[in-house]
Amino acid sequence: MTADGDPTRARGLLAAADWRTPATRRGWRAVHVLLFAFLVLAGLAPLLWTFKAAVSSSADLLADPLSLWPRQARWANLSDAWTKLEIGHYLGNTVVLVAGSWLVQLVVATTAGFALSVVRPWYGRYVYGAFLTTLFVPGTVTLVALYLTILDLPGLNVSIANTPLAVWLPAGAHAFNILLAKQFFDAIPRELFEAARVDGAGSWTVFRRIVLPMSAPILAVISLFAVMSAWKDFLWPMIAITDPQAQPLAVALPRLAQAAEPALLVAGLLIATIPPLLIFLIFQRYVVRGIGFTGLKG
Repeated sequence: MTADGDPTRARGLLAAADWRTPATRRGWRAVHVLLFAFLVLAGLAPLLWTFKAAVSSSADLLADPLSLWPRQARWANLSDAWTKLEIGHYLGNTVVLVAGSWLVQLVVATTAGFALSVVRPWYGRYVYGAFLTTLFVPGTVTLVALYLTILDLPGLNVSIANTPLAVWLPAGAHAFNILLAKQFFDAIPRELFEAARVDGAGSWTVFRRIVLPMSAPILAVISLFAVMSAWKDFLWPMIAITDPQAQPLAVALPRLAQAAEPALLVAGLLIATIPPLLIFLIFQRYVVRGIGFTGLKG
C-alpha cells in the first residue's frame, strides 16, 4: 500500500512519486480514456454498420458501404426481410432447436456434474478422464460417426435425421459444460450433503433441494454458453437437417444470400443478431458471478 492509502498503485507500472506528478496522472488518464474508447468502438462498430446497412437501399449499400448513414433510410427493409425472406419462419426453427439444445445441455451438465462431484461412484474418475479427453478431439472428426448414428440409432433401428432430435441429443455431449458444473458443485460445502443424508435425504432430494437452489450462477453460465453455441451452430444443423424449411436461420441465410438483395440480407442478419444480444444483456450479471465461482480466466 502506498503512502496515500491506495493499494492498487503499489502494483502498477508507476511508483507513488510518479502518480503525485500532475502531468503523469493526466497522461495516464488520457491513455485509459483512449483505450476504453477504442474498445467500445471496436465492439460497437460492427453492430452499428449492420444497423446502417439494414436500413439502406441495395444501391446505397453497394455504392458507398462505409458511409455513416444512408442517404435515405429504408425502414421497410426489416419487415420485407421478415416476410419476403421468411426470416420469421427460420427464426422460429432456430428458437425450437436452441431451446431443445439448451434444455438437454442443462439437464446433462447438472446431473453428470452432480454425479461426479457429489455421488462420486467408483468409476467416476474414469468417466471424468473420458470427458477431458473429448475436449481435445475436434468436432469435425466425429461428424461422420455422429451422422451415421442419427441415421440408425443403435438398438432402436430408427432414424432421427431431419428432426429436432438430431440437433438436441448430440448437444448434450458437451464436456465443457459438465466440467463447469462439476467444478461449481465441488465448491459447495460437503457438510450440507452429509447433514442431508443424516436426515434421510437421497441423492435426488439432495440434488433437487440443495444443489439446484444454490446453483443459479453456474446455471446461467451454462445456459448462456448453450444458447450461444446452438444459435450460431452452422455445420451440424446443415448436415443433420437437410429439409430447407426445417433449417435454422444460421443455415438458411447463406442459402438466401444467393438470390436476396444485399440490403434485405443484412436486415435478416440484424434480426438474427438481436435475440442472443438481448439474452446476454439480461443474464450478464449472473454470468460474471458464475465465472467468478468457477474460477475461469480470460
